[in-house]
Amino acid sequence: MKEDIKYSEPVHVNMMKDEDRELKADEETLDLNKPGKKEGWQSHWPLLTALAVLLVMLILEYGFSYQPPFPVNLLIFSIAFLLAGYNVLGMAWRKVRHFDFFNEFFLMSVATLGAFSIGSYSEGVAVMVFYSIGEWFQDTAVNNAKKSIKALLDIRPDKVTVIRDGKTSVTDPKEIKLNEIIQVKAGEKVALDGELYSDTAAFNTAALTGESQPDTKRKGETVLAGMINLDKVSEVQVKALFKDSKLSKILEMVQDATTRKSQTQLFISRFAKIYTPIVFGLALLVCFAPYFFTDPYNFHQWFYRALVFLVISCPCALVVSIPLGYFGGIGLASRNGILFKGSNFLDVMTTINTVIMDKTGTLTKGVFKVQKVVTQDFDEKELIRIAAAIESSSTHPIAKAVVAYARQASGNLKSNNIEEISGHGLKGTVDGKAVLAGNTKLLQKFKIAYPSEIDKLVDTVVIVAVNDTYAGYLTIADEIKDDAKQAIDKMHALNIQTIMLSGDKQAVVDKVAKLLGVDKAFGDLLPDGKVEKVQTFKNEGSRIAFVGDGVNDAPVVALADAGIAMGGLGSDATIETADIVIQNDQPSKITAAIRIGKITKWIVWQNISIAMIVKVTVLALGAGGLANLWEAVIADVGVALLAILNAVRIQKMKVE
Repeated sequence: MKEDIKYSEPVHVNMMKDEDRELKADEETLDLNKPGKKEGWQSHWPLLTALAVLLVMLILEYGFSYQPPFPVNLLIFSIAFLLAGYNVLGMAWRKVRHFDFFNEFFLMSVATLGAFSIGSYSEGVAVMVFYSIGEWFQDTAVNNAKKSIKALLDIRPDKVTVIRDGKTSVTDPKEIKLNEIIQVKAGEKVALDGELYSDTAAFNTAALTGESQPDTKRKGETVLAGMINLDKVSEVQVKALFKDSKLSKILEMVQDATTRKSQTQLFISRFAKIYTPIVFGLALLVCFAPYFFTDPYNFHQWFYRALVFLVISCPCALVVSIPLGYFGGIGLASRNGILFKGSNFLDVMTTINTVIMDKTGTLTKGVFKVQKVVTQDFDEKELIRIAAAIESSSTHPIAKAVVAYARQASGNLKSNNIEEISGHGLKGTVDGKAVLAGNTKLLQKFKIAYPSEIDKLVDTVVIVAVNDTYAGYLTIADEIKDDAKQAIDKMHALNIQTIMLSGDKQAVVDKVAKLLGVDKAFGDLLPDGKVEKVQTFKNEGSRIAFVGDGVNDAPVVALADAGIAMGGLGSDATIETADIVIQNDQPSKITAAIRIGKITKWIVWQNISIAMIVKVTVLALGAGGLANLWEAVIADVGVALLAILNAVRIQKMKVE
């Protein structure tokens, strides 16, 4: 059963200055609507000043064997300490006011003030300086992650040129009404969803689909907000309000994705709540337990070891780098035209062993095209023109396919007296000739003989008879997507079982399955039949991802462990229900989603393993007196930086 995890208002990951963050440290997520911390040395001059003071004092002490007298020494280090740690101390105090003692800020404050209390001024300042430097790097990494995702989102124009009463005016996209005409200049982004009103135009769709290749649109074809006009000035007729555009929904999906946590993130949040108080307890034991076992008992020595224990135990490497890793995974997916609606689904995709797909619109283009023309004692071009002439009065998808195919041959002929015979086809006159165009039942009805092999054809057939004589036929079929075979091969390479479900007749489904190499295929299915099949495979223990695009796919998408919607042409109901949306309708992106999930999980667990191994090792060394505060802070900051750099690496990876 898929887990639907709900969270409160998104909380900014900035560690130092967000009031909500202090009270909800376990709910770290990217709020893309809030600005991050200011970057650059100007905003960190107190920390840099403290670092400079520390370095000067260390050079004097160890390079020239000079140490200022006691009051001066304490004053200099105290100033450096406050410059480096005023944010940490302030955060610790605010948390204490809410009776929250077990957190990294309080832990660091206790450790550094403790170092001052025993005269280890330079070490106390060093702990605070390097901890704050680690926080700086963490903030920078988080801001970069935010920028990476926000770059995807920051593609909606805030102004649009609208044509009203023959005049153009610039206005807010939110004020545009349905069916108004907007003008898009070359290089401009389309602000609202609509249909191309101009004859033709080329668009860059990379922001929406991840595809860099230009997409040429013709009059009446769909144009989406976020596309960039690469051609001359073009006009678009608006078909969706600003708030209802696919782009607006995409922005909401990405924003919401950062609030839904993976099981790993939830585990680490719970772990940190238990881990930190245990560490405080162990530090107290390190300090006071030796009193009962050693003689003489040196309080200064064991107190110092307890401080080392506290410093190295800080869980910040885990608390920050893990959500950062998942943010990176969501960002990587977004750049590849895949939207994960939560980091939990990145984990789910790593467990999938069966991918069940709808046929029409998922593996095929959902557009009927003429595949073959066969004639008998009749000119092929003439047959096409006659068929198109009689079919031009019908709105059926098959009729449209014939008419579209005829445009490529030559101009259509004129037809009249067209009569539709329900369930059979059309009857009429073309250029003075009596014409029939339809299925085998139509010719049987008028007792016209035709070749028997036509009855065995799998594809949809339009048979044409002219003046009561069989003339030939056209086969019509849904075209397979260019990368469908590649997608199936990639899934097999990952040892994933592939299954196809469709409402089409079994013969058509079997033909497509054979061409693509799909493992199992089931046809003649109504929506409840698809649900039944998916439930059967789930009951057998399969971890299922279902991929679909139609309204009738929504129930199955919801039932699967991971529901994937084709977002370019897919229905709004399916996109809303799905956990993952493929924006460019390419089935090859299914394996890309699986790979992104595995990449993310692998790096996240690398960070967990590295952090825990180093921390446990140095904790043991600190308790045994083999590590001092310097080594503790270097190990802590070093592990944090290593984990952050590893997490940031996700955003730069190539999926294929």
